[in-house]
Amino acid sequence: MSRCDLRWLLLSLLGAAGLRPGAAAGQPLPGSAEQRCFCQVTGYLDDCTCDVETIDTFNNNKLFPRLNKLLESDYFRHYKVNLKKPCPLWNDSSHCGIRDCAVKPCASDEVPGGAESASYKYSEEASKHDGECEEAKRLGAVNESLSEETQRAMLQWTQHEDSSDNFCEADDIQSPDAEYVDLLLNPERYTGYKGPEAWKIWNSIYEENCFKPRTIERPLNPLASGRGNSFYSWLEGLCVEKRAFYKLISGLHASINVHLSARYLLQDTWSGTKWGHNITEFQHRFDEVLTQGEGPKRLKNLYFLYLIELRAMSKVLPFFERPGFQLFTGNENRDREIKNQLLEILHLTKSFPLHFDENSFFAGNKKEAAKLKEEFRLHFRNISRIMDCVGCLKCRLWGKLQTQGLGTALKILFSQKLIENMPESGPSYGFQLTRQEIVSFFNAFGRISTSVKELENFKNLLRNVQ
Repeated sequence: MSRCDLRWLLLSLLGAAGLRPGAAAGQPLPGSAEQRCFCQVTGYLDDCTCDVETIDTFNNNKLFPRLNKLLESDYFRHYKVNLKKPCPLWNDSSHCGIRDCAVKPCASDEVPGGAESASYKYSEEASKHDGECEEAKRLGAVNESLSEETQRAMLQWTQHEDSSDNFCEADDIQSPDAEYVDLLLNPERYTGYKGPEAWKIWNSIYEENCFKPRTIERPLNPLASGRGNSFYSWLEGLCVEKRAFYKLISGLHASINVHLSARYLLQDTWSGTKWGHNITEFQHRFDEVLTQGEGPKRLKNLYFLYLIELRAMSKVLPFFERPGFQLFTGNENRDREIKNQLLEILHLTKSFPLHFDENSFFAGNKKEAAKLKEEFRLHFRNISRIMDCVGCLKCRLWGKLQTQGLGTALKILFSQKLIENMPESGPSYGFQLTRQEIVSFFNAFGRISTSVKELENFKNLLRNVQ
């Protein structure tokens, strides 16, 4: 038994006795802060043949720099979204009034013309991108110089959006309320949105949409008395698909918490604002003592989510390799350059040595497997609807994008045969991705990739902290 396992056994026994070592008594916590957050985040992942260290090396040294550069391009930085859709699940039209919850859309009457403009409210780092919101208004247009084949394909993408294989309830991007948002100018970071309203969202996701009976309570639920040991004993008894569903949601939750801790408002004075790493916030969310053993499990689920989305990236390569596919923004040379960058990244993901085997999902009896897959899909669609209940608009933006991105990854994994049978030229009638799905898919994986990279930063920051 490792030192980490021994310490966690001790913490479990103390927790069962109603004691919190160190934290309650004001005494130093056992071990270093790095060990308490990361000692379990090592070695092989459950239900996988891959280990954490292989992912860290591949992501941090190879994939992250390339993917980050791709997401700065015009095509991938502009996302059309409807942030005004009413909550479909409960009567709540209130929006967060915190300043950092606001989203700055690309509006026709407010195009950034330069730092000297009175209406220019973008960050200094974004000033070099003047006028690009105007470019975003043309992203949905059809270039009349495109071939008839490509125009038919683009029309098909729109028609395909509401097909039954989608895992998310997509926005109506033709709605007057749908607007382009520049993701680089509205980064995901800590906004101050928390408390009962935020917990209501996550409780609805976990308690009503994960595959579990109501009598089994999720650990650390502040609105109920959680029983962590019984929860995980029950979770391990589930089939691999239902267990994976929970780990995907937990991994997404963990990734969001990593982002909020890494881009925290450290200073807000008349001289300016400063954003950066808040190690106390990170410990609050992931320290094994402060989270009663939950934090490290959440981080391992983040790696599981990484593997799922990485596998989808490697599987979708044939769709983007077709000569007729274009990342259209109106600049033909730039579009060709971005497509080459994208294909380079997809080939890189295909070279990963320890991919997740999606064939373990929905195997066995075909009738039962089909029923379970549909239940899986409907549960996830409902989670995508919950995102319209988030009160903080910036949180809603990134929640909608990341759930749509994960839903697109699942759609790709479960469409393997359709992707393999696509024609080399002409429209693909069996499998299609809309522009919204493409942008959300790559940006969502970019968020997970960033989280893995940030964990390396937090390890270094916590190394000498008790």
